Amino acid sequence: MAPYTLYGAEVSYFTGKARAYLRWRGVPFEEVLSTREVFQSVILPRVGWPVIPVAAMPDGEIVQDTADIIAHVEAREHLTPRVQPEGPLQRFVGELLHLYADEWLLIPAMHYRWTYCETWAYAEFGAISAPQASPAEQLEIGRAMGQMFRGMTPMLGVSPETIPGIEASYEAFLADFSAHLEAHPFLLGGRPTLADFAFIGPLYAHLLRDPYPGELMRRTAPRVAAWTAATHAGAKDVSPLAADDTVPDTLLPILRRQMREQLPALLATNALFAQWLASAAPGADLPRGFGMIPITIEGRTGEAAARAFPLYRLQAARDAYQQMDAATRTRADALLSETGGDALKTLTLPARLTRRNYRLALA
Repeated sequence: MAPYTLYGAEVSYFTGKARAYLRWRGVPFEEVLSTREVFQSVILPRVGWPVIPVAAMPDGEIVQDTADIIAHVEAREHLTPRVQPEGPLQRFVGELLHLYADEWLLIPAMHYRWTYCETWAYAEFGAISAPQASPAEQLEIGRAMGQMFRGMTPMLGVSPETIPGIEASYEAFLADFSAHLEAHPFLLGGRPTLADFAFIGPLYAHLLRDPYPGELMRRTAPRVAAWTAATHAGAKDVSPLAADDTVPDTLLPILRRQMREQLPALLATNALFAQWLASAAPGADLPRGFGMIPITIEGRTGEAAARAFPLYRLQAARDAYQQMDAATRTRADALLSETGGDALKTLTLPARLTRRNYRLALA
């Protein structure tokens, strides 16, 4: 029996992130398809709510959330290179890209799946949940399951008003990432880091595997498609990260897009978090969201939920920023100014967040 067990599915955004990391790390693991029986016998009793991926550690500990899964494996496996860059500036930028991949590329990933691939997705969900059922039965089972996920798209800001901007932004991202990959095999240089595995979440599980966006990626960004497939398969180190803790200039367009689109949403969410906090009990679990905020993508404006979890990923980036020495922070500040991220220099969360009992809570 493999030391690690990953409960997930090919169709799952975050399972792809964890799977790619485990393959790269080279530890023996078994992936178990998350059928209805697995949810009923393992995930719901241990985690308390239906979510994948979930991982079992060698001692039987159950870990949920991909960043936590990766951190637990890193702590147990004293292998090098580490998944996090050693350089403080690269670590900070890696956390920014982690935030972008997990919480902003989610928008095009969900849009393309549920706008263009709805029936296909229902069939996928049904095949996972009930692999022994007939295709017709799987479709109906998947439809019942998938309606919940489809219903999330308006909360992410997907609407007739924003869809043209979402598609224009995603296609521009593909062009920017393609240009970066012409110069560098991975995001921060010659080997994958946490940020690369975060990118695999949206790029593999939704935007390459799903038929409509998969055709779009292969046709317009074949370099990205090839990188996604290779990194998901466990691509190994090619060469070291960029020397002297530098950040490739080819990442600047992606960071500018993040600061232009995602940063205003984070600032608005943080303001609503502060309002919620005023009446929250110490150590309280956070709600999934705090209300609605405006978002603007490529000039298209709409509403989205002020989701709590992006603040947790933002906290990790802020921690990396705060841990820098003065000289490195000067370099980070110059990078933020160049990419439109000046607000990140002084942004503070009104309370520290933690994960407790598989949920986001006040520390």
